[in-house]
Amino acid sequence: MSDTDQNAPADLREETAEDAPEVAANDRVAELENQLAEAKQNVLYAQAEIQNVRRRAEKEAQDARAYAATAFARDVLSVADNLARGLSAIPADLRADDKMKGLVTGLEATGRELESVFQRHGITKIVSEGQMLDPNKHQAMMEIPSDQPAGTIVQEMQVGYMIKDRLLRPAMVGVAKAG
Repeated sequence: MSDTDQNAPADLREETAEDAPEVAANDRVAELENQLAEAKQNVLYAQAEIQNVRRRAEKEAQDARAYAATAFARDVLSVADNLARGLSAIPADLRADDKMKGLVTGLEATGRELESVFQRHGITKIVSEGQMLDPNKHQAMMEIPSDQPAGTIVQEMQVGYMIKDRLLRPAMVGVAKAG
């Protein structure tokens, strides 16, 4: 079969279309239907893309609202740490002293208020002691000989915090040594 034989049906159709306008109109209708189907498909793709962009924007805005205070919260954690260290450093005899009771009570109230503010903003302490080490929440600082199973947290050097479902600061811990 030669090239001219393969082109013969197309040539014949064109010759016939000249004599029969309904064939040309039918071809034009088919072409327009194909273009319409393609346009409909493109519209569907565009609508799906718009919906995806809208969902992503809503998620980003929601995350921005939920985690906007993360950097500030990290900075305030050092204030909470220093307040806790200061309170724990006050000896029992000074706590009982009438002159110091007001100061100690005020510092303790400040600590409770700070914890309350943290709670209102979704900032929670990570429970560590007695738990198994979770590298997503804890940072092991040392191994300590213990009768606990290896990998169990036996000492907490610094409290860890979460903000909603994200890690704000890992807890610095000592874990039970194997053997």
